[in-house]
Amino acid sequence: MNSLKSHFLKLNKRQRRGILFLSLLIILLQLGYYFVDFKSKELEVVSTDQEHFFNIKIDSIKQVTLNNKQPKIYPFNPNFLTDFRASKLGMSVVEIDRLFAFRKKGKYVNSAKEFQKVTKISDSLLKEMKPFFKFPEWVTNPKKRKFTPFNNNKNQRNNSNSKSIKIADINTVTANELQQVNGIGQTLSARIIKYRTKLGGFYFKDQLNEVYGLSPEVIEKINKQFQILTKPKIKKVNINEASFKQILHLPYINYELTKKILDYRDEFAEFQSLNELKKIEGFPIDKYDRIILYLSIN
Repeated sequence: MNSLKSHFLKLNKRQRRGILFLSLLIILLQLGYYFVDFKSKELEVVSTDQEHFFNIKIDSIKQVTLNNKQPKIYPFNPNFLTDFRASKLGMSVVEIDRLFAFRKKGKYVNSAKEFQKVTKISDSLLKEMKPFFKFPEWVTNPKKRKFTPFNNNKNQRNNSNSKSIKIADINTVTANELQQVNGIGQTLSARIIKYRTKLGGFYFKDQLNEVYGLSPEVIEKINKQFQILTKPKIKKVNINEASFKQILHLPYINYELTKKILDYRDEFAEFQSLNELKKIEGFPIDKYDRIILYLSIN
C-alpha cells in the first residue's frame, strides 16, 4: 500500500489528475451498468408478439394431435351396440342395460326416436349419436304399396284363387319360393333360410318372430302360405357329457349360460332331469321349451 502511494506521489500533477479522472469514469460506468435499463422497448414488444404467435401455433398443434387420437366413429346399427362402444358414445350403464333387455325379448329398434324411447337417453346425446345410426335399407326405404282401384269381379277371382292356395312346408321351402311372398326380397329370404339352418329346422310357429327384420305383417303373410308340416329331426347333445364348446354352439345358449350349466353340473355331478335347468340362476325360462330341443340327459 505504501509502495503504491509513493509511486502515486512521484507522478506529476497532470498524471495524477488523469488517474483520478479515469477512476471516476470507471466508477460511473459501473453504476450505470447496475441502474440503467439498456433493453429496447421496441424489441420487447416484438418478442411478446412472437411469443403469443408461437403459443397459438403450439395450441393448434396440440389440438390436431388430440383430434387424431380420438377414435373415429363409423356408422353402426344401434341394435347391435356393444358395451364398449356405447360407453364411448356417452351412454350410462343403465341406458345400455335397457337396450339389452329390449333386445333380449327378440325386439329391434327401427328408428332413432324408438332408440331414445327404449334407452331413455337425453335429447343432446341422441343428437350426437343419430348421425351414426345405420338401419337396414328395408327400414329406411320401405317399398310403397301401389294403389289398385277396387274391382269387384277381380276381387271375386282373387277370393276363389285364395281358396286354392297350396300350403307348403316352411322347413323345406327355398329362398326363391319365399320371395314370392309380398315384402320378402333376397336379403330376408336368405336370412330366414340361414336361421332355419342354425336351428336345425323350425319347431315352433313363432320362431319366425326371432328372424331379424321380419315385421308382424310379413310373418302373417308367410304363415298363410307356409307352415310346419314336418317337425325337424334335431340331434340332441347329452348335457352330462357335452363339452363347453358343444353346449356353447347350441341355439339360444350364450357364453354365460354355458358356464352356468357346466358349473351346476360340476356341483351336482350330473343332471337327473332337464327340468333342473330352471334352477340355474339367470336361466331364460321363456326359452326353456326351445333349449331342451337340443339337450338330453342320456
